[in-house]
Amino acid sequence: MKAIIIDDERLARTELKKLLEAHKEIEVIAECANAMEAKEKIDSLKPDVIFLDINMPGKSGLELVEEISAIPDVVFVTAYDEHAIKAFELNAFDYLLKPVQPQRLAETIKKLTIKDISSKSENTGPLDENELIFVKDGEKCWFVKLADVRLFESEGNYVRIYFETFKPLILRSLNNLEARLNERQFFRASRKHIINLNWIAGVETWFNGGLMVKLKDGKEVEISRRQAVKLKDMLSL
Repeated sequence: MKAIIIDDERLARTELKKLLEAHKEIEVIAECANAMEAKEKIDSLKPDVIFLDINMPGKSGLELVEEISAIPDVVFVTAYDEHAIKAFELNAFDYLLKPVQPQRLAETIKKLTIKDISSKSENTGPLDENELIFVKDGEKCWFVKLADVRLFESEGNYVRIYFETFKPLILRSLNNLEARLNERQFFRASRKHIINLNWIAGVETWFNGGLMVKLKDGKEVEISRRQAVKLKDMLSL
């Protein structure tokens, strides 16, 4: 797995990189000292995971993640624990406190590896909107036509699927689902949402250049500024 370390403190980057050397499944492909540099590296190198500090000069790690719509997995590495709730609201994979303990880091790497292997072993062929998909949540099961799914919403390591009056949870990553869906029908609105464009009832401009989409069931989903630009380019004549 390709990784980028993002921290304004050089010694902190060096220490984490040294700890990661014990995990051969992780390849550190870049180091960044600020969010602006990190965003450029993420766009160009497309890492599988980033190890990200929160409190940095200029733009914080939390602000950076809000601007990243799809990949990668995010592991926050910080000296403060008060940002944990916000971090997981942004769909963070994990949250490590400094100084990073080797055993705790090993647990994170193990979870990342399991997720990576699971994603690669799944069928990655594209899904047609008329296909039936099997959904199981606990003891309840459904066969659902993909076109009837109006929204996928990430909740930690799970994804909530919205169709008819149901909202079951499945153990799956949003990134893996996105890879199997037709982008012109199912659009990645943000790190937490994939929306069925055919279910959009209305759109209005939102803060910071984003969009607010209202689905036919009344649910509202914010499209990030970056993804709003992508959607406009994709659908413009």
